[in-house]
Amino acid sequence: MATKPFIIALEEHYFDAEVKKHFTGMDVQTAPRLVERLDDVGALRLKEMDEAGIDLQVLSHANPGLQKMDAETAVRLARGANDRLHETVRAHPDRFAAFAAIPTPDPKAAADELERTVTRLGFKGAMVNGLTNGVFFDDKRFWPIFERAAALDVPLYMHPSLPHPAVIEAYYKDYVQQYPSLLRAAWGFTVETATQGVRLVLSGVCDAYPNLKIIIGHLGEGLPFYLWRISMGLGRDGKSGKSFRDTFCEHFYITTSGFFSDPALLCCVMEMGIDRIMFSVDYPFVDNPPGAKWIETLPLCAEDQVKLLSGNAKRLLKL
Repeated sequence: MATKPFIIALEEHYFDAEVKKHFTGMDVQTAPRLVERLDDVGALRLKEMDEAGIDLQVLSHANPGLQKMDAETAVRLARGANDRLHETVRAHPDRFAAFAAIPTPDPKAAADELERTVTRLGFKGAMVNGLTNGVFFDDKRFWPIFERAAALDVPLYMHPSLPHPAVIEAYYKDYVQQYPSLLRAAWGFTVETATQGVRLVLSGVCDAYPNLKIIIGHLGEGLPFYLWRISMGLGRDGKSGKSFRDTFCEHFYITTSGFFSDPALLCCVMEMGIDRIMFSVDYPFVDNPPGAKWIETLPLCAEDQVKLLSGNAKRLLKL
């Protein structure tokens, strides 16, 4: 009988009770079933992990997180939220690990909080939810965060949030009422986060910090499919140095969060290599069973399956 593979799910979300109190006026998904699972980091979550055969979740605060708060509030909330998440991991160290919530509205404080959580609490990196009060993360004011992450040798996970209001007005307003998910997983999240990834490469931050590691979920928000064309297009601008594709494949990792498609996975493997891809579910925004069912028939050899399901995450996060 085949041994069950060890499975690590890398983009799995929760709500911190104190941070959640400050979501008033923000766009937050509030379906009761979803909120129940975001609020739970105990019995219900562990039960659903066991049912799906998921051995370990890397927990991260759900969107919108701290990125839409003022600097003072974000800094104040970050430390408490991370300390409470540390207690959750300590209660179940064989089932949970953690990405920090960092107060990006104050970049220096965010870098310091990243270092504190990694060096003192054993966190594995940080998750950033979308733009910081409308500003893309490639802006040089945020580079101290990238510098610190590279020095600590931990990744930053770029997670989606709602598109910029001006983008919503220009691109989506005609269909949002009938198809609200258009702003999220159906398309808006993809465009916003892929743009974030493109801008990070073009900004030069990867050249400035050669050890920088960035994770993007949802199979790279479509970027692996476009790597050749983006590189070809940018090549027309006559810039010397590494191609967009080479920089992306050297510094970026992707996960399968909420994207359980054989053709899409194989495209990513062919473009980036299996060592850059990690399994995720996107719980509880996506239920565990579809992901668990998908991995039963992965179109990969046994060695590559192990890399996808846990090996790459163990190596990147030093689990």
